[in-house]
Amino acid sequence: MLDVSILGALIGGLVVFFSPCVLPIVPFYLSYMAGASMSEISAEGDLAPGVRKRAFLASVMFSLGIITVFVLLGAAAFGLSQAFRSYQTEFRLFAALIVLIMGLHFLGVLRIGFLNRVFQMEAGDTANMSVLGAYLVGFAFAAGWTPCVGGVLTAVIFTASTEATALRGLVLMLVFGFAMTTPFMVASLFIGPFLRFASKFRRHLPKVEKAMGLLLIVFAGLIATDSVNYIAQWMLDTFPVFQQI
Repeated sequence: MLDVSILGALIGGLVVFFSPCVLPIVPFYLSYMAGASMSEISAEGDLAPGVRKRAFLASVMFSLGIITVFVLLGAAAFGLSQAFRSYQTEFRLFAALIVLIMGLHFLGVLRIGFLNRVFQMEAGDTANMSVLGAYLVGFAFAAGWTPCVGGVLTAVIFTASTEATALRGLVLMLVFGFAMTTPFMVASLFIGPFLRFASKFRRHLPKVEKAMGLLLIVFAGLIATDSVNYIAQWMLDTFPVFQQI
């Protein structure tokens, strides 16, 4: 049977990766993870021996670092939700407000300065990037979230915190984390084609930003009215094929 929460986490993770805050910096991270210069991983150039392997292994650990933070945040939110069950309404409205503000920011209705920041790190000697180093970079990236991650992440964390069991909340965070990071791992295996795709896709980033804003506003309304489950049931009743998924 279709689980709308999981489907939403899956779509949210993919949208975040292709958002204006994340996609443009992926080439830099691929370069950093592979221990190579940008010219070595250019779309036209040939990859030096070992670059692709280093990039993939490092991207896996980088992704695990990101997912670790997401799971920890989900677990903390679930714990707080269970500890303060009598304040579920207030908790829900507060989460909806945060998601709404994020949505309005991406639509350009509100422009909040600190939401325009992007996580950056100083480039250093990357040739000897270790597995642990890649994991820690991913951990730091997730902890120093970009606004595109923050809006969707808030919605997913809230949904995870209100699941019936901690296991369901964990699954939701894992789905979101893997949906966001799997394209990064795929990009590390196909660096040249990915860079060509990213270059062409760049002109669509403003559209993705607007679409993300609209989705966040819709989800804020669903959170505020506690309607996620009703939407799920409506989809199942209207489209019976989803019951087979």
